[in-house]
Amino acid sequence: MSWPSPLGFLPDPSPAALIISFLLIFSIPLLLHLVIYRTTSDTLPTIVLVGPSGAGKTSLLTLLERGRPIATHTSQTPSIVEVSLPVKTPVASSRFRSPNDPTWEVTKKLLVQDTPGHGKLRHYAVDSIGKPQNIHGIIFVVDAADLSSDTNDGARQTAEYLHDVLLQLQKQVTGSKTSKARREMPVLVAANKLDLFTALPAPLVRSTLESEITKIRKSLSQGLLDSGVGVKDVDSAEEKEWLGEVGDGKFGFSQMEDFNVHVTVSGGNVTGSEGPDIQQWWDWIGSVL
Repeated sequence: MSWPSPLGFLPDPSPAALIISFLLIFSIPLLLHLVIYRTTSDTLPTIVLVGPSGAGKTSLLTLLERGRPIATHTSQTPSIVEVSLPVKTPVASSRFRSPNDPTWEVTKKLLVQDTPGHGKLRHYAVDSIGKPQNIHGIIFVVDAADLSSDTNDGARQTAEYLHDVLLQLQKQVTGSKTSKARREMPVLVAANKLDLFTALPAPLVRSTLESEITKIRKSLSQGLLDSGVGVKDVDSAEEKEWLGEVGDGKFGFSQMEDFNVHVTVSGGNVTGSEGPDIQQWWDWIGSVL
C-alpha cells in the first residue's frame, strides 16, 4: 500500500518559479557579501602620520603604499592613500578569523594619512587627531639623526610638537563630557633614519624625548608664574595644560596610559644603502587594526 506524499496537495511549480527560486538562492548570499564588503571598505581604519618636516613622513607614506620609497618634496597639504599590510604581517582583529572568510583581505587594508610638518601647517594634523572616530593609531615620525645634534635644537623642536600632540589626545579624555571611556589611542614614535651613523637608537630616542618634554613642562609652568596671574589661576591652567602626571617629577611616556594613550618607540629606516627596514612599524600597524 503506497502512502500519498504530504506535499501532494501543492501544485507543481512552473519553470518560471523554479528559475526565480534558483536566482534568489544564489544572488542573496552574493548581495549580502557585497553589502558587507562595501560597508567594511567605506570604514577602513585610519593611521595618521605626523611629525616635523624632514623626518620622512611622505617617504614613509609612499613606501607603505608602493613598497618602495620615491623622491618627495615638503608636503603642503594632507594626502591619504589606501594601503595593504604585507601577507606575513598579522592583524590583531583577525587572529580568530579564518583565511577562508571573504572579509579576510579587507581586514588587511587601511588608510594612511600624511600631514604637513611645517609649523604653520600643523593645523591639518590637529584637525585629523581631533576626529578620532575611525583613527586606529598615530605614527609620529622623527629624524633619529637630528636628535643627536650638538645644538639639540632638533630634539627640542621635535619634543615640542610631540608634546602638543600628546596633550591634545590627553584633553580628549579629560575634557570629555561623557563618562564613557575613550578607546585606547596607540601612538608609535617611529625613529627614522637609523641607517645613519649619527642616528640615536630607539631607547635613546625615547629617553631624549622624555627629557626634553620634562624641560618643556617646567618651562611652561615657569611661564605661567612669571605672567603674574594668581596662584589659583596658575594651578587651574597647569591642570589643563600639564601633560602627564601633575608634579615636578620627570615625564615618562608611561604616564600617558592613564589617559588611554599608549606610546611605543621603535626604530627603522625608510631609505638606506641596504634598502628600507620598517618591519617593526608594519608589526605595530597590524597590532592596532
